[in-house]
Amino acid sequence: MQVAKAAPFIRNKKHLLISYISGGTLKLNTLYFKYAVEVERFGSITQAADNLYMAQPNLSKAIKELEDSLGISIFKRTSKGVIPTQKGAEFLEYAKNILTQIDKMEALNHTDDSKRQCINISIPHGSYIADGLTKFISELDQEKEISISIKETNSTEAINNIIYDKFDLGIIRYQTIYEKYFLDYLADRDFCHELIWEYEYLAVMSKQHPLASLKEIPYTDLSGYIEISHGGDMTVPYITAGESKKTKETSQVNKRIYVYERCIQFDLLSHIPTTFMWVSPIPRELLERYNLIQRKCPVQNHQFRDVLIYPKGYKFTAFDKKMIDKLYEAKNEVAYQEYF
Repeated sequence: MQVAKAAPFIRNKKHLLISYISGGTLKLNTLYFKYAVEVERFGSITQAADNLYMAQPNLSKAIKELEDSLGISIFKRTSKGVIPTQKGAEFLEYAKNILTQIDKMEALNHTDDSKRQCINISIPHGSYIADGLTKFISELDQEKEISISIKETNSTEAINNIIYDKFDLGIIRYQTIYEKYFLDYLADRDFCHELIWEYEYLAVMSKQHPLASLKEIPYTDLSGYIEISHGGDMTVPYITAGESKKTKETSQVNKRIYVYERCIQFDLLSHIPTTFMWVSPIPRELLERYNLIQRKCPVQNHQFRDVLIYPKGYKFTAFDKKMIDKLYEAKNEVAYQEYF
């Protein structure tokens, strides 16, 4: 009796080739492709299963079935989680391309794009960006279909949202000293980028803060106060711990509150006068609403850039361009306002 052998994985520049098994062509469930891509994204089967709203044993079984069908091991376990094998990385590259093409085919069902108002974008925790998007959305045609997804997150996740989660666009924020790492990371993933704004972080605080009367605040004067910070925002791709230590500013603040969305930061700042936060310039209307002020505070390495990112070959719609125009308008409004 002849025993059927698992199909070898064959790399081809244009196609993913899978040989015959037991005399018939192997058919793969593309849903399993998405499962594998999610496991790569999180580096953990457990976390991927949580994100997919499925039981971990079921996901493990699906990955095993996919590996058996391909005749390769897609992942290997390490002390830091699961990572792709060499052939697994090749397969995942093809799988992501296939899933992208499927999304494009499904999009053909929307035959009249002129009636659709659809944008999926990831943004940093930036008030002027949120203000621009709010003004953009307020002008939408209420008679047409509206489908808007906005996710506030860190720069690495914004990139991953485009790769894995069907987001079209993203805005990433990084310190200028780390620009090389981010641009290399984008280039490795065939992303394009356009600068929106370069600025210096400001210190925002309550009008009742003990330092509020100063026109410019010395950095050392902040040491006794509570800093509010967005947890996980300052992730940098490709950087080693040693390199990070060389460029990282030694903080004199030992009191911190980490938050993960913008709303609570304003409540904390306005109700606790001993708190402050490093931010991009905030629109005047928002400062007045929460009884806040923002001040210059010279600090080394506090130059930041906000950058629009998108996949190479992405075609901007008229709807996209209108949104981007609103972002630039919001930027211009805060760029020329007085800080004192």
